[in-house]
Amino acid sequence: MFKKIIKGGHKKPSKSDAYDAAMSGQNPSGGSNVTVNHASRGGGGANSLHGGSPTTIVTAPPSGAIEPLPSFRDVPALDRQNLFLRKLQICCFQFDFSDTLKSAREKEVKRQTLLDLVDYIQSGSGKITELCQEEMIKMISVNIFRCLPPGSHENTGNESVDPEEDEPFLDPSWPHLQLVYELLLRYIVSSDTETKVAKRYIDHLFALKLLDLFDSEDPREREYLKMILHRIYGKFMLHRPFIRKAINNILYRFIYETERHSGIAEFLEILGSIINGFALPMKEEHKMFLVRVLIPLHKPKSVSVYHQQLSYCITQFVEKDYRLTDTVIRGLLKYWPVINCQKEILFLGELEEVLEATQPVEFQRCLVPLFRQVARCLNSSFQVAERALFLWNNEHIVDLIAQNRTVILPIIFKALEKNTQTHWNQAVNGLTANVRRMFMEMDEDLFDECLRQYEEKELQARDTEEQRELMWRRLTDSAAQTNDMAVD
Repeated sequence: MFKKIIKGGHKKPSKSDAYDAAMSGQNPSGGSNVTVNHASRGGGGANSLHGGSPTTIVTAPPSGAIEPLPSFRDVPALDRQNLFLRKLQICCFQFDFSDTLKSAREKEVKRQTLLDLVDYIQSGSGKITELCQEEMIKMISVNIFRCLPPGSHENTGNESVDPEEDEPFLDPSWPHLQLVYELLLRYIVSSDTETKVAKRYIDHLFALKLLDLFDSEDPREREYLKMILHRIYGKFMLHRPFIRKAINNILYRFIYETERHSGIAEFLEILGSIINGFALPMKEEHKMFLVRVLIPLHKPKSVSVYHQQLSYCITQFVEKDYRLTDTVIRGLLKYWPVINCQKEILFLGELEEVLEATQPVEFQRCLVPLFRQVARCLNSSFQVAERALFLWNNEHIVDLIAQNRTVILPIIFKALEKNTQTHWNQAVNGLTANVRRMFMEMDEDLFDECLRQYEEKELQARDTEEQRELMWRRLTDSAAQTNDMAVD
């Protein structure tokens, strides 16, 4: 017991504490040292955003503290700011949603109060004061900045949880959380909200704590967070470099350390919109983001969960700067799956989108390693082979192949012939026959030459195999004779 007490007295500072200390001297211009709090599932309540001391969270409001207040329409305009503050105070109380019957009346009063606040902000009937804005952000912080419940893999102990198959976690406190998020969203998008004033409360620390909440397993919460962060990025230009670096850090940790995070798809949706707005010529910072973050995101096992959004981001880069095609394709080949058919199908779909935006000069730089991989796909499982053969249904890709047929056909000819002769699937056989016919129509002489070389190699291979079998028979016979002589 004594050792436990001593150990508790020298408790290691939490990441959240260390982070808050580091952020107290943060450069508002978004310097290079960006730290992200990853302790959202760890411990501790919400911290005050602007005071440094913890915000008091009352889980059981005292008797009479939660009473319905009049509507904004029922009080004079001069009294609405005070009523606004009183409503905010009511909403700072939190409740236990594990028991639906506990404090049911108080929960409903808070829900109605939150609805009134949302309607008031949305109506624009009165410009709220700076004090009201500050208190509103404090109330929002008390409600949303909380410890997230343990992840599904932590509850079950199962390391092979499939996010696509499992039922999503739904936070029981969502009836209140949704309205708090809606209030924040309406405040940010309101034309009455002045950026110069709002940035005092929607600061770097606030943005980072929002980013920390993206690990919530409730998809409804992540959807609101995505909309809110996107609006903050659009409205507060000062925060843009800082937000990008903070998201990068989360993605780095996901790729190289944990491979666990619930909000990767939402982050990529935001980044897709950001990439779409990049000016040309593209900054080196953005190209490094492609190489160090987006391409390595193909590596984690859970890539299927966010692959659609990732593919969109990658394609945006290629469409903006076609010279990045070689980098992207070689990156895809680097992380190409070996024994995962479903993942290979995703990669082939993304490859087609990239090739659609590819120029002939860039295509020539990577076509040899690319079509060596395509040839392997042609002789893979029938789903992968079928998806690879679908590349020839794309006119732009066929044009690129036709221009470089003298290099491509010799690479894939053996795979095509193998499918024609031995593949059991009729769909693959039919698609292979169509591709062979295309090459014959493109260049009959080249096709005949490839066929002649293929037949020669096959003949040589058969001869070599026959010689090997003959040699084994001779060795076997010689060994048998030696044994017979030894017995005699």
